[in-house]
Amino acid sequence: MYRFFVEEHQIDPDRIHITGSDVNHIRNVLRMKPGEEILVSAQGNLEYRCRIEALEEEEVTAEILYAMESELELPSRIYLFQGLPKGDKMEFIIQKTVELGVHEIIPVASRRCVVKLDEKKAKNKTARWQGISESAAKQSKRMIVPKVHPVMKFGDALEYARSLDLVLIHYERAKGMRYTKELLSSIRHGHCVGINIGPEGGFEQAEVEQAVETGAVPVTLGKRILRTETAGMTVLSILMYLMEED
Repeated sequence: MYRFFVEEHQIDPDRIHITGSDVNHIRNVLRMKPGEEILVSAQGNLEYRCRIEALEEEEVTAEILYAMESELELPSRIYLFQGLPKGDKMEFIIQKTVELGVHEIIPVASRRCVVKLDEKKAKNKTARWQGISESAAKQSKRMIVPKVHPVMKFGDALEYARSLDLVLIHYERAKGMRYTKELLSSIRHGHCVGINIGPEGGFEQAEVEQAVETGAVPVTLGKRILRTETAGMTVLSILMYLMEED
């Protein structure tokens, strides 16, 4: 069953009003008809099962059949601070980490980033990345669309992460895997966890020291060198395995 996302103000006591690009998708791509059922989420734990009533040019109206609480989201919020990679790797990272349960994605411009975006390009990229996040959220039946932030400077990203319960920074010279396992296993339900992944070439020593000064903990992910697009997914996969419940 297809899933769509709306804002709270689009939900009436007995109906939901879908607007924006989803209208064209429902009418002309999926070619859905009145009477067909859909799932709708409003960025929370409530999932609405609805029946399409009317398809207008700019709005689809659906009757709410029932609402139920869903436990599709991870019990902890995971924030991925991803160093800007080359090419279209960021799109792949966003798609896969959304599938794995990330809560927010913060693209970070660190010292070894090859990619340099001006204001216009950065704005366009962020809009495209947010669209990829929404598509991945629909495909994986997420209850929320993870936010993709505008690109942050490394120092600004560290400040943004200060309020989190635990902040990790991937660093090859960190303590061994036993320490990493103990640290990841200590994460409890309700914790907010930040994961810092460097671009190609990783973080400079000075950046790791700067992160540690703000409370981040360096961790290794094993003896092999992981690509930047692999490292974040590795941590997300481990956390999903540790946190998921029946």
